Parts: sequence; structure tokens; C-alpha cells
Amino acid sequence: MSEATTTPAPTASARPTSPSAAAVVSAGTAQAGPSRRTDIAVRTLQIVLALFLAIPSAGPKIIGHSVAAESFDEIGFGDWFMYLTGGLELAGAVALVVPILSGASAIALIGLMIGAFITQVTVFDGQNALTPVILLVLFAVVAWVRRQKTVELVALVRRRV
Repeated sequence: MSEATTTPAPTASARPTSPSAAAVVSAGTAQAGPSRRTDIAVRTLQIVLALFLAIPSAGPKIIGHSVAAESFDEIGFGDWFMYLTGGLELAGAVALVVPILSGASAIALIGLMIGAFITQVTVFDGQNALTPVILLVLFAVVAWVRRQKTVELVALVRRRV
């Protein structure tokens, strides 16, 4: 029997020979994003949430609809707070569909939903308190899945400062 001499095949644990190759290997493994299915599902969720925030939620506040004005009068802050809240919701809706801003927008909207929940419980006796809770959970899902986008945004801002 003859013995064949073979060279060992490179393994996954083999170290790259150049620093740039090391950066590519570490960047490729450290920045693994969501699966394609998850990405599509969360993009769809982002679009649905953005449409909900922009049209039935922010819309009446921005145009000063009487129902929205009555609600904000009952809160006690008046029209300026209604316009501010509508503007924040609209800005959050737009930012939710901008890829680099999606994670940060979801985090900001979580804060807005905490305020909405507290208002629902304290001013309106909890009539619609479940709505901001449901939205908060959905924004938390978006923020979690898009956390890498938030990291990229922070890095981009730090480079510019």
C-alpha cells in the first residue's frame, strides 16, 4: 500500500494572514443581520406601523380635528401639545421607514407610547390603555431587530462630531 501525502485543508479556525483579511472576517461574523424572512416581516411591520402613525394617529392632531382637540383639552395642555404630539408621531412614522433611522425611531416611539399609556391611565381612566401597550411591544420588536442600524447611526454621528 502506498501512502498518499496530503496537505491539510484550511479550517475555519485558521487565522487570516493580512490585517485587512482579519477585518473582513471579523466584520462578516460580528454584523450578521436578521434572516431574509425576518427582515421582510419587520419591514412590513414598519410600513404598517408608519401608516398607522401617519394617517389615523398624527393626521387628526396635525389638522386640529375637533375630536383630537377635545382630547388634548381634557389632558390640560391645549393645542400646542396636540400639534407637538402629532408632529412627533409623523416624524417617527417617516423615520421608521428610513433604514438607518428605523431602530432609533422605534426607540423614540417607545418613549412616546409610554407617555400615551400614562395619559390613558391617569386622564382617561384606562379606556384605550391597551393600544399604546400593543404599539410599544411592536416598536420594541422593530428596535430589537434593527439594533444594528442604531449602532451604525451612532457610529455615523460620532464620526461627524
